Amino acid sequence: MKFIKIPTYPFLRARLLILLIVGILILTGCQALPEGEKTDQVIHVTLWQGVNPPPNRDVLQKLVDRFNQTHPNIQVESLYVGQPDQQMPKILSAVVGNAPPDLLWYNPAIGGQLVELNALTPIDEMLANSPVKAEIDPALFESMEYKGKIWSVPFATNNVGIYYRPSLFQAAGIRELPRTWEELRQVAKKLTRDTNGDGSIDQHGIFLPLGKGEFSVFIWLPFMWSGGGELVSGDVLQAAAVELKDNKGATAALQLWRDLITDGSVILSGPERGYETDNFIAGKVAMQITGPWTLGYLQQDIPNGDFAVFPIPVGERPATSTGGENLFLFKTTPERQKAAFTFAEYVLSEEFQTEWALGTGYLPANMKSRQNPKYLAYLEEQPAVKVFLEQAKYGRSRPIFPGYNRVSENIGRALESVMLGKSTPQEALKESQQRLDLIFK
Repeated sequence: MKFIKIPTYPFLRARLLILLIVGILILTGCQALPEGEKTDQVIHVTLWQGVNPPPNRDVLQKLVDRFNQTHPNIQVESLYVGQPDQQMPKILSAVVGNAPPDLLWYNPAIGGQLVELNALTPIDEMLANSPVKAEIDPALFESMEYKGKIWSVPFATNNVGIYYRPSLFQAAGIRELPRTWEELRQVAKKLTRDTNGDGSIDQHGIFLPLGKGEFSVFIWLPFMWSGGGELVSGDVLQAAAVELKDNKGATAALQLWRDLITDGSVILSGPERGYETDNFIAGKVAMQITGPWTLGYLQQDIPNGDFAVFPIPVGERPATSTGGENLFLFKTTPERQKAAFTFAEYVLSEEFQTEWALGTGYLPANMKSRQNPKYLAYLEEQPAVKVFLEQAKYGRSRPIFPGYNRVSENIGRALESVMLGKSTPQEALKESQQRLDLIFK
C-alpha cells in the first residue's frame, strides 16, 4: 500500500497556530472571570403546592411571577401536585428517593413526620435574623414549632365556618341563623325542598364532604371540639395519648352528621371531593361548611353576592378548626436553602399577604397586612371575612406529631363508615381505636 504524502503549507500551519492560541485565550479568560460575573448564576427553586380552587392558583402564580421578576437570580417554579391526600405519596417518595422539592405548601400537621424523616432544615436562625418574624401572628407559632425548633412558616391562615345562601333562607321562611346543633338540623330540614313542584327534592339543606381524607377530617373536627371532645390528651408527642373510643365529643359529632343524612337534608360530595362548591353555587344546596379560601371564586360565580357566613353552631362550646398551610424548607444545598428562605420571607411579607388575602379570602398571617388600608377597605366590603376573623379566637389546631396522619386516617375511616350507614358512631370509633392501639402501643 502506498502512502500519499500531503504537502504542508506555511499559511495552513499559521492558521492552525492562530486557532490554537485563540482557544487557549478563551479557556483562560473563562477561568479568570470573577465569580460574580458568571453568565449563569440563577438558582432554580421548586415549590410543590396543592392550592385549590384553580382561581386561587392563578393568584399564587401572579405573585410567584412578581417574585421572579424582582429576583432575577432566584427563579421559583410553582407546581400543582394535587390535593393533600394525593400529595402525600409523592412527598414521601421524593424524600426517600433523595429528590425533594425545595419548598412544600402543606398543612402544618405533616411537620412532625417530616422532621422524624430528617427531611427538613430548621429555620430558627434564618428567621431570627429576618424582620418579618416580628410581623407574624403570634398565634401561628404553634403550627411552626416541633421539639423546640421552627421548621416552617405560615403561608396564610383560615378557619371553618358555614356559608349559606340568604335568598334560599328567605324563600324557606327562615329568619334566624342556627346557633346550636339542633337549630342547624331543623334549618337544614326546612331548606330541603321541592322548589318546582315535580314531586322530587331539588334543593337540600347542607353539603357534607364524603371521604376519609384529611379535608373531610378537617371540616369535621370543629364539631368534635364543639361537642366537648379532645383529639389528644397529655403530651401530644406520645401518640398513645389519642383516645377515640370513649370520646363523647367525637361520638356526638358523628351522630349529628349521621342525623343530618338520615333526615334527608344532605348532599354528599363525591369521594374525597368535599372541597367542591358546584352545588352551592348552583343553588342546589343552601349551606356548605368551608373556609375563606372559597371566597374569591364565590364572588365571581354567585350573582349579586348572594352568600354569607355564620359561625359553626355550638354543641357544648364554640369551636372551629384553625387551618391554612405552611411552607416547609427541605434539605437540599446551602445555596438553594438560602434562596428558598428568601422566597419564604416574600410570602410572609405585608405585600404578599395582603394581595393573597384580597385575591383568595384567606386571612393574612402578617399582622401589618391586617391593618393595611387596602385590606381594611376589603373587610368593609366583605362581612363574611369578619366572621372568620371574629371566630378565630375559638380556633383549635391539629396536633403536630409523627403519628398524626395515622390518627387522621382512622378518624376519616370512622367518619366515612358512619356517613354511609355502615356502622354506628360507637362501633366506628371503637374499631378506629383498636387500629390505633395496634399501631402506637
